[in-house]
Amino acid sequence: MRLMIAGAIAAFALFQFLSLPKETNPFTGREQRLNLNTQEEIQLGLNSAPEMAREFGGLSSDKAARERVARIGAKLVDATDADETPYGQHFNFHLLADAKTVNAFALPGGQIFITEALYRLLETEDELAGVLGHEIGHVVGRHSSEQIANSTFVQRLVTAVTVGLAGDDSGYAAARAAQAVGQMVTMKYGRGDELEADKLAVLFMLQANYDPEAMIRVMEVLKQASGGGSQPEFMSTHPNPDNRKEVIQAEIEKLKASGADKAGGTGNLPTIEI
Repeated sequence: MRLMIAGAIAAFALFQFLSLPKETNPFTGREQRLNLNTQEEIQLGLNSAPEMAREFGGLSSDKAARERVARIGAKLVDATDADETPYGQHFNFHLLADAKTVNAFALPGGQIFITEALYRLLETEDELAGVLGHEIGHVVGRHSSEQIANSTFVQRLVTAVTVGLAGDDSGYAAARAAQAVGQMVTMKYGRGDELEADKLAVLFMLQANYDPEAMIRVMEVLKQASGGGSQPEFMSTHPNPDNRKEVIQAEIEKLKASGADKAGGTGNLPTIEI
């Protein structure tokens, strides 16, 4: 009976996942199964932004710094292919008051945040553009919607395995292993998203006339902020900064060679390969 129930849960999870709309992302060339459409992403981001800001101490009291973040973010959108997306008029860039947490993140639909702790570590406008460009990459890459779909599917499969093996002494260990595998699969998607966002940041920086080499310096900042060491890469959603530097450098050379460094957008997006 347990196995029948587990099979039904797994079959339902697969059916729901395969029923999700599948779209080809114009920035990455990848097909994605997505839980949310673009308008739902925009609304979710707008609804979530105030609470996310509160979690990081609210907006920074430094008006000049807030305006600088907003100005550079707007330039990265207005001068690039990001402006041609449904999110183009909905991007907003926020500087958060948190002076201890080194972080930047994007909500679905275009709400982008950077903490003062990270902002103060960046020495140039190009470096700040690199961080914001990376977060724009997450938005246009539709990583949040894709992640929601993938995570829901994986967790339902883990539930099926757990139900099927419940009550069996050896099954308990297997169920725990299934949960660990589920977490690893979800984290794998996260690492791929980070590399895609890095590559898109390079594209946007070139199009907006920023120096993409500044992204290499950003990787050094992140490495130093982590104390030079952290948990192993395969157990982290973010790839190792040294590995990211190699990907970024290769993308800079590729895009410059392809002529994708034209201000105002290419009109013919290069494919991002992971």
